[in-house]
Amino acid sequence: MSPRQLNHRGEAIKFDLVKRAGFRRGRRSRNLRYRKKRLNRAKPEGWLAPSIRHRVLTVETWIKRFMRYCPIAWIEIEQVRFDTQKLANPEIDGVEYQQGELQGYEVREYLLQKWGRKCAYCGTENVPLEVEHIQSKSKGGSSRIGNLTLACHVCNVKKGNLDVRDFLAKSPDILNQVLENSTKPLKDAAAVNSTRYAIVKMAKSICENVKCSSGARTKMNRVRQGLEKTHSLDAACVGESGASIRVLTDRPLLITCKGHGSRQSIRVNASGFPAVKNAKTVFTHIAAGDVVRFTIGKDRKKAQAGTYTARVKTPTPKGFEVLIDGARISLSTMSNVVFVHRSDGYGYEL
Repeated sequence: MSPRQLNHRGEAIKFDLVKRAGFRRGRRSRNLRYRKKRLNRAKPEGWLAPSIRHRVLTVETWIKRFMRYCPIAWIEIEQVRFDTQKLANPEIDGVEYQQGELQGYEVREYLLQKWGRKCAYCGTENVPLEVEHIQSKSKGGSSRIGNLTLACHVCNVKKGNLDVRDFLAKSPDILNQVLENSTKPLKDAAAVNSTRYAIVKMAKSICENVKCSSGARTKMNRVRQGLEKTHSLDAACVGESGASIRVLTDRPLLITCKGHGSRQSIRVNASGFPAVKNAKTVFTHIAAGDVVRFTIGKDRKKAQAGTYTARVKTPTPKGFEVLIDGARISLSTMSNVVFVHRSDGYGYEL
């Protein structure tokens, strides 16, 4: 298996949407003659927010790319990573759900993601963590997911059945963080739950044989094979085919969504009103995101003479800029420049 790790840009899309909504709200709340918000714009069935829909479209893009270059007999998808309703109330489906073969995997994986894979009380990482009741059961605490956290063995023993407020009386910042995080939902889990059916529906429209599995099955496959926790290895351990895998390299190809520039039709000023910018000439021979190999003939302040391969950062009126070890280097000619990869909206890194 040659692993790949895909990083989406859902957070960046959400940030842009929130910023745009703020501008629109501001324009309509200053007693100006702009149209009022219309209330007859109901969302159609199956609608997904743009930041969530982006994840589905990105997965679709890469499924089609893989199918273009190699035959794919079936697709296995981790459809349900966290069943938050059953985690909060395990009694929904009775005792068998709690004491089946996968018992404990769903809860532990949820807590590891929620608490950052470290002790909630001392912050220790890379040590065995134990499931801890924030309010001890002897003091009336329950086993609901909101009352559970992770603690190292030392802190777990030291706390015992003490009230968490007494145990962390000398550390008010940690206490506030624990109490706040205990009732804080895991937004990534909610995003996965929102897209699980959309991704499966999309995959079935591309490939006839689509199999679904849970996050608990994925973790069980990974733990039994002694593999470390990474996104790429988690993807390889999904479903039946993930029960026995052969890893060719431990360094996945990192693929990051970069987008194709801004799609904003009109620039705005700090108040949210249109701000017209004068048109600027652009170096049209190359685009941001292209990977090029070029030669620098003489030593520069931020780069020595030699041959480099780098990603184009910004086209300028007189050329373009590339990044070399974090420094911007300007080039003004296409001589000695060879295209390695044309921009496709993604960045690649080993």
